Amino acid sequence: MARNKHPEETRSLILDVAFRLFMEKGYEHTSIQDIIQQLGGLSKGAIYHHFKSKEDILVAVTDRMTAESNQMLAYIRDRTDLNGLEKLKAIFKESINRPVQDDIFTVAPDFHKNPKLLFSLLQDTVEEVAPNYILPIIKQGILDGSIQTKYPEELAELIILAGNIWMNPMVFDDTKERSYGKFMIFRQMLCGFGLDIIDDEILERLLELTSVYQENK
Repeated sequence: MARNKHPEETRSLILDVAFRLFMEKGYEHTSIQDIIQQLGGLSKGAIYHHFKSKEDILVAVTDRMTAESNQMLAYIRDRTDLNGLEKLKAIFKESINRPVQDDIFTVAPDFHKNPKLLFSLLQDTVEEVAPNYILPIIKQGILDGSIQTKYPEELAELIILAGNIWMNPMVFDDTKERSYGKFMIFRQMLCGFGLDIIDDEILERLLELTSVYQENK
């Protein structure tokens, strides 16, 4: 029974079940009771021992996905066979093509009703992804000549904030048409910096994810 597991295992089980239910029913249509019923006897009190609310469970599920994403970012950052510009393109392509992205956009959480989740996404973007993954790549690009900028820190924040927040249809509830406009402006902006890293394949995938979100919200 779940109640006999160690705390770490119990917490992991809760997240596994919650993730599956969020995928099947959507976050908004999944209740704490729904989660309890799939936990083999775990009580509501035991769940609240680990999480204060359903929103906290969603944040923890998202954090676990983020940790997996950051492993991918670190791998690309540390590759020795690509220059800085090539690494930036690889990061965008790998990030949006990860199968878990379909799961996230299927859950389609309402960020307007979950400010804590939105703040978590913003905090991770600015404090973790930009300085630890994007900035080192830009600095490498400056050294190898593939990226031209006098403001690497600001460029790193701009790129990842636009990519993770501004172009995220789950944050602004953008339609496919609105998203397309944002993607094109983002592409033009990057080209203005000499960063031709958003190709047609990436654009098509971004629009596909937007459609998944709109269908499941």
